[in-house]
Amino acid sequence: MNLLHFINAFFSDSAHWRGYDGIPQRLFEHVQYSLLALAVAAAIGLPVGLLTGHTGRGGNALAFIATAARALPSFGLLVLMFVLFDLGLLPVMIPLVVLAIPPILVTTYEAVRSVDPSPVDAARGMGMRESRILFQVELPVALPLILSGLRSAAIQIVSTATIAAYVSLGGLGRYIVDGLYQRNYEKVVGGATLVAVMALVTLAAFWAVGRLTVSPGVRRR
Repeated sequence: MNLLHFINAFFSDSAHWRGYDGIPQRLFEHVQYSLLALAVAAAIGLPVGLLTGHTGRGGNALAFIATAARALPSFGLLVLMFVLFDLGLLPVMIPLVVLAIPPILVTTYEAVRSVDPSPVDAARGMGMRESRILFQVELPVALPLILSGLRSAAIQIVSTATIAAYVSLGGLGRYIVDGLYQRNYEKVVGGATLVAVMALVTLAAFWAVGRLTVSPGVRRR
């Protein structure tokens, strides 16, 4: 009951809807950090995963890299980056990108490797170039699994981007960090609720992207 009271008090307070510390501004900041980290992680993970999955080489190395990256504590890495680079966006982006690369990389690799070899062999027999085989034969079939890796990475980023507040940046973590410091549990609960809602919205967004981009035949299978 207290939890519901905190949620209601936070969202019904008009002061939380305007100004530099208002919900719209903090949401915008959080989305900005999350999209940037996901874009960088995808720019690294997708090409490497597609190439290694298509050639079938480097699977063991990818598994080792992914395991090592997952073992790194995000907050500990944030502190280390803060010591090295001081304040700014870079100390936040590095832990978020490191967190997001493994699910994108490994899932993309496995998605391409799991494609039925029959159409791939047929495409090679027709004289298609390897790049066309990858993007026109393998990628459409592998897309649902690739999207699941991106979705997993996006949710992890959204949930972890609250660490930006620890190095004096904004985002929804500002409510949690400031609320704990001020012993304002209404703020803490409100910030945590917004992060949870944002994670659910991310799930819905990837479901919609999947419906729009995955062919009906692949989706049914």
